[in-house]
Amino acid sequence: MPRPLPYNRRMKPAHIYLPLAAALFAANAYSQQYPSKPVRLVITYPPGGNTDLVGRAMAGKLSEQMGQQVVVDNRGGAGGVLGTLITAQAAPDGYTIMLGTSAGMVVNPLLQSKLPYDALKDFAPVSNVIILPQLLVANPQLPAKTMKELIALAKGKPGWLSAGSSGVGTPNHLGTELLKAMANVNILHVPYKGGAQALTDVMGGQIHMAFSSVPAMIPHLKAGRLMALGVGSAKRSPALPNVPAIGEVVPGYEYSTWYGIFAPTKTPQAIVTRLNGEIVKALAAPEINQRFVANGGEPAPSTPDELRRYMIEESARWAKTIKTANIKIE
Repeated sequence: MPRPLPYNRRMKPAHIYLPLAAALFAANAYSQQYPSKPVRLVITYPPGGNTDLVGRAMAGKLSEQMGQQVVVDNRGGAGGVLGTLITAQAAPDGYTIMLGTSAGMVVNPLLQSKLPYDALKDFAPVSNVIILPQLLVANPQLPAKTMKELIALAKGKPGWLSAGSSGVGTPNHLGTELLKAMANVNILHVPYKGGAQALTDVMGGQIHMAFSSVPAMIPHLKAGRLMALGVGSAKRSPALPNVPAIGEVVPGYEYSTWYGIFAPTKTPQAIVTRLNGEIVKALAAPEINQRFVANGGEPAPSTPDELRRYMIEESARWAKTIKTANIKIE
């Protein structure tokens, strides 16, 4: 006669499983019905910039795929803090999502101890969307025409070269400090109140160089207003194949920014999974993929866990740069 199973291995009464089964059924049904109304995509910067262009392209494709309008809501202010906070405080039902940036989700938390949100605790990562390699551009009259010549010039004239940024603690400031540290050069940092002003002064010859995203720089390069010295991605950008990666001269150097989709924390996992699948599908669509690549971006879909790990890795990397350069925001 067979021995009875120990109690913890015996079949449990059916009523014990009913609540769990009901919850799973409800979650599945909810995800199948989602979205049943328009979805708001918060963009944490004003219209017209790279975030807006990427966000609107994604919103259009997601609207087409999901059969519900994905409405762009530009909430610029406080360096992206306003829109990020609005998303963190929204109902966790999948009807408010955000195109978060590396500045808002990694850099700001490292520099601002009193942020009204916690990037890791208050958000559910959905998927990375795009990586934007940053390009070091210079005034065409600069004697150095290559990264190798630039570094030699910087070593020969310490503190003479100047690099602008959109402000202390901004990503392009960090990219400059990382270059200074890794190439062991002394370059004067000149902070501005915005990237456009810094680039205007590079073109006018008031400062020598600045970092900016590849898509924004292509028209200026074609017009001869700026000269490309090196791209910050690990390898050359398909949009600028003749421009070397800075890492070819400064081994290990890498500086790119990225945008990802986030939802408020406690958004149902079924909704996060559905959104992730739609984003991955949208980024694989030729009209989106080719558009981003042609403009210097790198479509970079990910799982939610991969995006979270990437944020943690980025945070550790930039924390080291911030400490080395002693960057502080008053």
